[in-house]
Amino acid sequence: MQGDDAPLSSSLFYDPHCRLCPRLAAFLHQVKQDHPDFACLPVPPLGPLDAPLLIAGLAPGLKGANASGRPFTGDGAGPLLFGTLTELGLASRPVPVRIGDHPSTLRADDGLQLHGCRISNAVKCLPPENKPLPAEIRTCNRFIAAEITAMTNLRVIVALGKVAHDAVLMALGQKASSARFAHAAEHRLGDYMLIDSYHCSRYNQNTGRLTASMFRAVFEQALHLVN
Repeated sequence: MQGDDAPLSSSLFYDPHCRLCPRLAAFLHQVKQDHPDFACLPVPPLGPLDAPLLIAGLAPGLKGANASGRPFTGDGAGPLLFGTLTELGLASRPVPVRIGDHPSTLRADDGLQLHGCRISNAVKCLPPENKPLPAEIRTCNRFIAAEITAMTNLRVIVALGKVAHDAVLMALGQKASSARFAHAAEHRLGDYMLIDSYHCSRYNQNTGRLTASMFRAVFEQALHLVN
């Protein structure tokens, strides 16, 4: 982890020992039994707390963040996200595609740095079938809500998918009906601008729902608003 992430050990934003959601805690224990080399812990945010841009994801993937311990590292979404961020000067390097199933093929201490942006998930633990329950999203919302409050330079939030979109609204005390999710849509929420994107999942990429150019355009849009 980069040096700017040192404060993230605080349970205000992330608790590595959190067991507030019994179903998720039990699932992590089960996955750890099956994959002892995987981290199988709540995944902390990545990037500087003073960044003006926050990228909100859904939750860790089984062989991605849940294995590596870093957001979007190890799954099919990571290469597109970090590749796009690198092209736009927001990350120091892209992440490669995983080779096989072993987490050591992608390390969370590979020196990757984020510049002017931060990544955090709506739900910090791996959910079964990548589908957190509404109660789990509500329980975990305290972490991203505290994070948004602590990001004193925050101006723009990019939500990757509807779950992240709804979690941001919840964190800001907004009703879900106040801003409807749509790709590339902009929503003014008090001091912040929220921009929506389809999630950069491998499924969305393979089906053509989200292309690399569509994804890049969202972040160009975000940088325009930041600047």
